[in-house]
Amino acid sequence: MTTGAIDLELEPRQLTGKKVRKLRRDGIIPVHLYGPGFDSRAMQCQTQRIVQVLSAAGGNTPISITVKGEQGTLLAFAREIQWNPKRDDLTHVDLLVADSSRPVSAQVPIVLTGDSPGAQLAGGTVVQQLRFLDVQALPLEMPGEIEVDLRTLTEPESVVRAADLPLAEGVTRLTDGEELILRIEVARAEVEEAPAETPEAEEPGTSEEEPAE
Repeated sequence: MTTGAIDLELEPRQLTGKKVRKLRRDGIIPVHLYGPGFDSRAMQCQTQRIVQVLSAAGGNTPISITVKGEQGTLLAFAREIQWNPKRDDLTHVDLLVADSSRPVSAQVPIVLTGDSPGAQLAGGTVVQQLRFLDVQALPLEMPGEIEVDLRTLTEPESVVRAADLPLAEGVTRLTDGEELILRIEVARAEVEEAPAETPEAEEPGTSEEEPAE
């Protein structure tokens, strides 16, 4: 499923280096725009707005960038996102500018739907080994997610590999096709071992040996 670009307006940033701390205190996040054939630019954005955009876009949905006071738009993808490890606050964002006519690579989330007959038959559960698929596509054709129908797992031994995932035309898989995506796990029943039998002690006078004459 292809998703449309998400709009984001940025402002040119004057403060750089250690001075950006003042921006963060004022609720503004420094943003770095860069890309092939693009002159890197120091930008900024209100914290609340860019957090909303990053949450919606992830790393595979294009972001339509406009710059305040300037004409035109740019397509970009979220790349490096920095957080303060102590306070868990957003501190910096790198946005990779992309050419709409050139393919880009991204990690697309794998989403599960339905129920597995094979898992129900075996009394097991479906285990997801891989949660993202590496793909390549034009920016505006990049899928937002890849759905996998668990109803295809019809037997307890059924598995889904990367090569089995459905991709739209124009989307190229980069992940190795043999990479395991889904399998069914059945809990092994614990078998209690029976205690070993101990030989019964012979009672006095019950020996089979004949008495000496």
